[in-house]
Amino acid sequence: MAITAKLVKELRDMTGAGMMDAKTALTEVNGDMDAAVDWLRTKGLAKAAKKSGRTAAEGLVGVRVEGGRGVVVEVNSETDFVAKNAEFQDMVRAIADAAMNASDLEALMQADLGGKTVEQVVTDKIATIGENMTVRRMARVEGETVVSYVHNAVSPGLGRIGVLVAMNGGSEEFGKQVAMHIAAVSPASLSEADLDPAIVEHERQVQIDIARESGKPEQVIEKMIEGRMKKFMAEVTLLGQNFVINPDLTVGAAAGEAGAEILAFVRMEVGQGIEKKQEDFAAEIAKAVQG
Repeated sequence: MAITAKLVKELRDMTGAGMMDAKTALTEVNGDMDAAVDWLRTKGLAKAAKKSGRTAAEGLVGVRVEGGRGVVVEVNSETDFVAKNAEFQDMVRAIADAAMNASDLEALMQADLGGKTVEQVVTDKIATIGENMTVRRMARVEGETVVSYVHNAVSPGLGRIGVLVAMNGGSEEFGKQVAMHIAAVSPASLSEADLDPAIVEHERQVQIDIARESGKPEQVIEKMIEGRMKKFMAEVTLLGQNFVINPDLTVGAAAGEAGAEILAFVRMEVGQGIEKKQEDFAAEIAKAVQG
Protein backbone atom coordinates (compact mmCIF):
# COMPACT_ATOMS: atom_id res chain seq x y z
CA MET A 1 0.00 0.00 0.00
CA ALA A 2 1.29 3.49 -0.89
CA ILE A 3 2.21 5.55 2.16
CA THR A 4 0.86 8.99 1.31
CA ALA A 5 1.58 12.31 3.03
CA LYS A 6 -2.09 12.40 4.04
CA LEU A 7 -1.75 9.07 5.89
CA VAL A 8 1.41 10.23 7.63
CA LYS A 9 -0.28 13.46 8.73
CA GLU A 10 -3.32 11.54 10.00
CA LEU A 11 -1.13 9.27 12.12
CA ARG A 12 0.87 12.25 13.43
CA ASP A 13 -2.34 14.05 14.41
CA MET A 14 -3.64 10.91 16.10
CA THR A 15 -0.50 10.02 18.05
CA GLY A 16 1.72 13.10 18.19
CA ALA A 17 4.62 11.05 16.83
CA GLY A 18 7.29 12.66 14.66
CA MET A 19 6.94 12.73 10.90
CA MET A 20 9.65 10.15 10.20
CA ASP A 21 8.45 7.88 13.02
CA ALA A 22 4.89 8.00 11.63
CA LYS A 23 6.10 7.22 8.12
CA THR A 24 8.26 4.33 9.36
CA ALA A 25 5.37 2.89 11.38
CA LEU A 26 3.00 2.96 8.39
CA THR A 27 5.64 1.38 6.16
CA GLU A 28 6.27 -1.42 8.66
CA VAL A 29 2.56 -2.37 8.84
CA ASN A 30 1.68 -1.71 5.19
CA GLY A 31 -0.48 1.32 5.89
CA ASP A 32 -2.73 -0.19 8.59
CA MET A 33 -3.53 2.81 10.83
CA ASP A 34 -4.46 0.85 13.98
CA ALA A 35 -1.42 -1.38 13.63
CA ALA A 36 0.76 1.70 13.11
CA VAL A 37 -0.48 3.17 16.40
CA ASP A 38 0.39 -0.10 18.16
CA TRP A 39 3.81 -0.16 16.44
CA LEU A 40 4.58 3.32 17.77
CA ARG A 41 3.53 2.27 21.27
CA THR A 42 5.74 -0.81 21.20
CA LYS A 43 8.72 1.31 20.12
CA GLY A 44 8.42 3.44 23.23
CA LEU A 45 6.90 6.49 21.55
CA ALA A 46 3.57 6.30 23.36
CA LYS A 47 4.74 8.39 26.29
CA ALA A 48 5.68 11.23 24.00
CA ALA A 49 2.46 10.82 22.05
CA LYS A 50 0.30 11.09 25.17
CA LYS A 51 1.85 14.46 25.95
CA SER A 52 1.63 15.86 22.43
CA GLY A 53 -1.77 17.46 22.96
CA ARG A 54 -0.67 19.58 25.92
CA THR A 55 0.07 23.23 25.30
CA ALA A 56 3.79 24.01 25.19
CA ALA A 57 3.99 27.78 25.58
CA GLU A 58 7.06 28.13 27.80
CA GLY A 59 10.64 27.33 26.86
CA LEU A 60 13.60 29.24 25.42
CA VAL A 61 14.88 30.96 22.34
CA GLY A 62 18.39 30.04 21.29
CA VAL A 63 20.56 32.47 19.31
CA ARG A 64 23.73 31.71 17.36
CA VAL A 65 25.89 34.07 15.28
CA GLU A 66 28.83 33.14 13.09
CA GLY A 67 30.44 35.75 10.87
CA GLY A 68 27.80 37.35 8.69
CA ARG A 69 25.06 34.85 9.56
CA GLY A 70 22.77 34.55 12.53
CA VAL A 71 19.95 32.19 13.49
CA VAL A 72 17.37 32.13 16.25
CA VAL A 73 15.14 29.20 17.20
CA GLU A 74 12.23 28.83 19.61
CA VAL A 75 11.92 25.55 21.49
CA ASN A 76 8.84 25.26 23.67
CA SER A 77 8.11 23.30 26.83
CA GLU A 78 5.00 23.17 29.01
CA THR A 79 6.52 24.83 32.07
CA ASP A 80 9.12 27.44 32.92
CA PHE A 81 10.60 24.89 35.33
CA VAL A 82 11.77 22.73 32.42
CA ALA A 83 13.18 25.80 30.66
CA LYS A 84 15.53 26.16 33.66
CA ASN A 85 16.65 22.53 33.32
CA ALA A 86 20.29 22.22 32.16
CA GLU A 87 19.42 19.20 29.99
CA PHE A 88 16.73 21.20 28.16
CA GLN A 89 19.08 24.18 27.77
CA ASP A 90 21.79 21.97 26.28
CA MET A 91 19.27 20.65 23.76
CA VAL A 92 18.14 24.15 22.72
CA ARG A 93 21.76 25.24 22.34
CA ALA A 94 22.52 22.20 20.16
CA ILE A 95 19.42 22.85 18.01
CA ALA A 96 20.52 26.48 17.49
CA ASP A 97 23.94 25.20 16.38
CA ALA A 98 22.28 22.80 13.92
CA ALA A 99 20.11 25.63 12.56
CA MET A 100 23.21 27.42 11.26
CA ASN A 101 23.27 24.98 8.33
CA ALA A 102 19.51 24.49 7.89
CA SER A 103 17.55 26.38 5.24
CA ASP A 104 14.23 26.27 7.08
CA LEU A 105 12.36 24.63 9.97
CA GLU A 106 11.60 21.44 8.03
CA ALA A 107 15.28 21.01 7.14
CA LEU A 108 16.25 21.73 10.75
CA MET A 109 13.99 18.96 12.06
CA GLN A 110 15.81 16.45 9.84
CA ALA A 111 19.30 17.82 10.59
CA ASP A 112 21.81 15.52 12.30
CA LEU A 113 22.34 15.98 16.01
CA GLY A 114 24.79 13.42 17.34
CA GLY A 115 23.62 10.59 15.08
CA LYS A 116 19.89 11.35 15.41
CA THR A 117 17.67 13.88 13.71
CA VAL A 118 16.60 16.95 15.67
CA GLU A 119 13.06 15.56 15.55
CA GLN A 120 14.17 12.29 17.15
CA VAL A 121 16.19 14.10 19.82
CA VAL A 122 13.14 16.18 20.81
CA THR A 123 10.93 13.07 20.89
CA ASP A 124 13.44 11.30 23.16
CA LYS A 125 13.62 14.34 25.44
CA ILE A 126 9.83 14.40 25.77
CA ALA A 127 9.97 10.83 27.01
CA THR A 128 12.80 11.43 29.49
CA ILE A 129 11.77 14.83 30.88
CA GLY A 130 8.03 14.11 30.78
CA GLU A 131 6.71 17.28 29.12
CA ASN A 132 5.54 18.09 25.64
CA MET A 133 8.16 20.02 23.64
CA THR A 134 8.19 21.51 20.17
CA VAL A 135 10.67 23.27 17.93
CA ARG A 136 8.24 25.97 16.90
CA ARG A 137 10.14 28.54 14.85
CA MET A 138 13.43 29.32 13.19
CA ALA A 139 14.65 32.51 11.50
CA ARG A 140 17.92 33.68 10.02
CA VAL A 141 19.54 36.93 8.84
CA GLU A 142 22.69 37.76 6.88
CA GLY A 143 24.84 40.86 6.42
CA GLU A 144 28.35 42.23 6.75
CA THR A 145 27.74 42.36 10.49
CA VAL A 146 25.20 40.35 12.47
CA VAL A 147 24.65 41.24 16.11
CA SER A 148 22.56 39.34 18.66
CA TYR A 149 20.96 40.26 21.95
CA VAL A 150 19.17 38.01 24.43
CA HIS A 151 16.99 39.70 27.01
CA ASN A 152 17.25 38.27 30.54
CA ALA A 153 19.54 35.49 29.35
CA VAL A 154 19.50 32.32 31.47
CA SER A 155 22.89 31.43 29.97
CA PRO A 156 24.87 32.74 26.96
CA GLY A 157 22.65 32.71 23.86
CA LEU A 158 19.53 31.46 25.66
CA GLY A 159 16.57 33.41 27.04
CA ARG A 160 12.94 34.41 26.57
CA ILE A 161 13.51 37.12 23.95
CA GLY A 162 16.15 36.80 21.24
CA VAL A 163 17.03 39.48 18.68
CA LEU A 164 19.21 39.45 15.57
CA VAL A 165 20.22 42.55 13.59
CA ALA A 166 21.93 42.37 10.19
CA MET A 167 23.80 45.46 8.94
CA ASN A 168 26.21 46.72 6.35
CA GLY A 169 28.68 49.14 7.94
CA GLY A 170 28.33 50.51 11.45
CA SER A 171 29.80 48.98 14.58
CA GLU A 172 28.91 46.04 16.79
CA GLU A 173 28.21 48.50 19.59
CA PHE A 174 25.62 50.33 17.50
CA GLY A 175 24.14 47.01 16.36
CA LYS A 176 23.78 45.93 19.99
CA GLN A 177 21.97 49.18 20.82
CA VAL A 178 19.55 48.60 17.93
CA ALA A 179 19.00 45.00 19.06
CA MET A 180 18.16 46.21 22.58
CA HIS A 181 15.76 48.77 21.10
CA ILE A 182 14.03 46.00 19.12
CA ALA A 183 13.73 43.81 22.22
CA ALA A 184 12.08 46.66 24.13
CA VAL A 185 9.83 48.19 21.45
CA SER A 186 9.03 45.21 19.18
CA PRO A 187 8.65 46.92 15.78
CA ALA A 188 6.33 45.25 13.28
CA SER A 189 8.71 45.65 10.33
CA LEU A 190 11.97 47.23 9.19
CA SER A 191 10.32 49.93 7.07
CA GLU A 192 6.97 50.91 5.59
CA ALA A 193 7.80 48.89 2.46
CA ASP A 194 8.11 45.70 4.55
CA LEU A 195 4.94 46.19 6.60
CA ASP A 196 2.18 43.63 6.14
CA PRO A 197 -0.51 45.27 3.93
CA ALA A 198 -3.22 43.68 6.10
CA ILE A 199 -1.89 45.55 9.16
CA VAL A 200 -1.87 48.82 7.23
CA GLU A 201 -5.40 48.33 5.90
CA HIS A 202 -6.75 47.40 9.30
CA GLU A 203 -5.27 50.52 10.91
CA ARG A 204 -6.51 52.71 8.06
CA GLN A 205 -10.06 51.39 8.51
CA VAL A 206 -9.88 52.02 12.26
CA GLN A 207 -8.73 55.58 11.66
CA ILE A 208 -11.48 56.14 9.07
CA ASP A 209 -14.11 54.99 11.58
CA ILE A 210 -12.65 57.22 14.31
CA ALA A 211 -12.47 60.24 11.99
CA ARG A 212 -16.04 59.83 10.75
CA GLU A 213 -17.30 59.79 14.33
CA SER A 214 -16.08 63.39 14.56
CA GLY A 215 -18.66 64.48 11.98
CA LYS A 216 -16.12 66.54 10.05
CA PRO A 217 -16.34 67.00 6.23
CA GLU A 218 -14.90 64.21 4.04
CA GLN A 219 -11.98 66.33 2.77
CA VAL A 220 -10.96 67.11 6.36
CA ILE A 221 -11.28 63.44 7.29
CA GLU A 222 -8.90 62.48 4.46
CA LYS A 223 -6.22 64.87 5.78
CA MET A 224 -6.75 63.57 9.33
CA ILE A 225 -6.28 59.99 8.18
CA GLU A 226 -3.17 60.89 6.19
CA GLY A 227 -1.55 62.42 9.26
CA ARG A 228 -2.57 59.61 11.58
CA MET A 229 -1.30 56.93 9.20
CA LYS A 230 2.04 58.74 8.93
CA LYS A 231 2.26 58.72 12.74
CA PHE A 232 1.28 55.02 12.81
CA MET A 233 4.04 54.10 10.33
CA ALA A 234 6.60 55.92 12.45
CA GLU A 235 5.46 54.04 15.54
CA VAL A 236 5.51 50.49 14.12
CA THR A 237 8.48 50.49 11.71
CA LEU A 238 11.99 50.14 13.10
CA LEU A 239 13.57 52.86 10.97
CA GLY A 240 10.77 55.30 11.80
CA GLN A 241 10.72 54.76 15.57
CA ASN A 242 12.36 57.14 18.03
CA PHE A 243 15.60 55.47 19.12
CA VAL A 244 15.39 54.46 22.80
CA ILE A 245 19.09 55.27 23.21
CA ASN A 246 18.54 58.80 21.87
CA PRO A 247 14.84 59.71 21.46
CA ASP A 248 15.77 62.89 19.55
CA LEU A 249 16.66 60.66 16.58
CA THR A 250 14.76 57.99 14.70
CA VAL A 251 16.51 54.64 14.39
CA GLY A 252 16.96 55.38 10.68
CA ALA A 253 18.64 58.72 11.42
CA ALA A 254 20.82 57.14 14.12
CA ALA A 255 21.89 54.46 11.63
CA GLY A 256 22.87 57.17 9.17
CA GLU A 257 25.01 58.91 11.77
CA ALA A 258 26.63 55.58 12.68
CA GLY A 259 27.40 54.80 9.03
CA ALA A 260 25.19 51.70 9.15
CA GLU A 261 22.58 50.31 6.82
CA ILE A 262 20.17 48.07 8.73
CA LEU A 263 19.26 45.22 6.38
CA ALA A 264 17.01 43.02 8.49
CA PHE A 265 16.08 42.04 12.02
CA VAL A 266 14.36 39.25 13.87
CA ARG A 267 12.71 39.47 17.28
CA MET A 268 11.55 36.14 18.71
CA GLU A 269 9.79 35.86 22.06
CA VAL A 270 8.90 32.60 23.77
CA GLY A 271 5.22 31.71 23.48
CA GLN A 272 4.31 34.72 21.34
CA GLY A 273 1.00 34.00 19.62
CA ILE A 274 0.34 30.72 21.45
CA GLU A 275 -3.05 30.58 23.10
CA LYS A 276 -2.65 29.28 26.63
CA LYS A 277 -5.50 27.42 28.24
CA GLN A 278 -6.51 29.23 31.42
CA GLU A 279 -8.07 27.25 34.23
CA ASP A 280 -8.30 28.35 37.85
CA PHE A 281 -7.14 26.11 40.67
CA ALA A 282 -10.64 25.64 42.14
CA ALA A 283 -11.95 24.42 38.78
CA GLU A 284 -9.00 22.03 38.48
CA ILE A 285 -9.75 20.51 41.92
CA ALA A 286 -13.46 20.25 41.12
CA LYS A 287 -12.67 18.42 37.89
CA ALA A 288 -10.38 15.99 39.75
CA VAL A 289 -13.07 15.28 42.39
CA GLN A 290 -15.65 14.60 39.67
CA GLY A 291 -13.30 12.12 38.11
